[in-house]
Amino acid sequence: MIVVTTGEISGKRVIKTLGIVRGSTIRARHVGGDILAFLRTLVGGEIHEYVKLMGEAREQAIDRMLEEARALDADAIITVRFATSEIMSGAAELLVYGTAVKLEDLP
Repeated sequence: MIVVTTGEISGKRVIKTLGIVRGSTIRARHVGGDILAFLRTLVGGEIHEYVKLMGEAREQAIDRMLEEARALDADAIITVRFATSEIMSGAAELLVYGTAVKLEDLP
């Protein structure tokens, strides 16, 4: 499945718009990870615990969006965007969404 942030795909033409597809997950921070992250803020640098947490959340949300697109028999998802929102202290939703489409090759 082709997944792009643009509204078009080089060499392809959108022949049918199938609708919005989305995937989301809600993740909570882990107390142990928070302690390590706090210590890292004292010395600076990348906070690996949060990088891993957010990477896993993105992958899970994308997988869920792809499931919706496959159920619609889509060839691609265009104009993909990510959004986050805090649900409660220490927990956030990560949402990914786009437009499922059918494609054909350009002549």
